[in-house]
Amino acid sequence: MATVNTYITYNGNCEEAFNFYKSVFGGEFSYFGRFKDMPMQEGKTCPPGEAEKIMHISLPISKETAIMGSDSFESFGAKTVYGNNFSLSIGAESKEEADKLFNALSAGGKVGMPMEDAFWGGYFGTFTDKFGVNWMVDFEKNQGE
Repeated sequence: MATVNTYITYNGNCEEAFNFYKSVFGGEFSYFGRFKDMPMQEGKTCPPGEAEKIMHISLPISKETAIMGSDSFESFGAKTVYGNNFSLSIGAESKEEADKLFNALSAGGKVGMPMEDAFWGGYFGTFTDKFGVNWMVDFEKNQGE
């Protein structure tokens, strides 16, 4: 069965926020990546002002739950709007489940990124559903290895 976690977008202070959450919950980050570590699209470079911002971070809270987040990547047109900076992130158990959930939940909504293979090895897509809720769907192909 799929898991659902909260994904929070910050306006440049994601690392500070997650260090605070880590001090409260304990544990270690299961992923910590900066925009400078992300492969850029052909002909594009990461602007120096955004290179050190957080591309993705994940802090497990329990066996089933994690808090995930990133900073806005303003060069790609993404701006943090507080109050609308949360997404529900679904971790699917298979590519088929990811497609099924993505297609069903996005019906009548607006797709931000269709389901596709991602540079980190996942199968990933985003959308806003017809009720205005932001969603991310991910299947990690190498889970369980």
